[in-house]
Amino acid sequence: MEAPRRRGEVREEAILLATLELLAEVGYDRMTMDAVAARAHASKATIYRRWPGKPELVVSAVKRYAASPTAAPAESGDLRQDLLAVLLAMRSSLTGQDADLILGLMIAMRRDAELAAAVRSQVVTDKGEAFGAVITRAVARGELPATVDTALFVEISSAMLFSRLFVTGETLDDAFIHHLLDAVLLPLLNHQSSLR
Repeated sequence: MEAPRRRGEVREEAILLATLELLAEVGYDRMTMDAVAARAHASKATIYRRWPGKPELVVSAVKRYAASPTAAPAESGDLRQDLLAVLLAMRSSLTGQDADLILGLMIAMRRDAELAAAVRSQVVTDKGEAFGAVITRAVARGELPATVDTALFVEISSAMLFSRLFVTGETLDDAFIHHLLDAVLLPLLNHQSSLR
């Protein structure tokens, strides 16, 4: 039997859901803490006790409901297989998100440095950690040099998936994921290996 949720957990969920609803309806710039409090039937004091400002509240809401962290896969001993697992998990996370919400958040990040910093430090880091773990294991096995540019690899991988889904509107099917891995990402890593 599932344990009943505490009152604080229920209130936090209401606040975060209200935040996402308002983001989708009015956008980040027009969303206010007053509106979130009214929608969630919570006091502003309750919100500010948990989140110091709007950027932190939005990041929490996006992390909780609009994106699931991409975890490093169990080690297979094969770099290609591990990278494929991360790409498939990232695809699943991206395709499960509300495109209008994500694009609105991206626009708001360009206007609000505090929001951009919060999103980058808490959300974007997940992708780097998943790929980083796979690359670290490949370095330990001797498949890649310790000097491999993980940050560049993560940026290219994320940008390709994001562009395909939110910019060009083309499908993120298995064929594209395999093509991306074999034609772009593995050659990038292999090129870095040849430079050692």
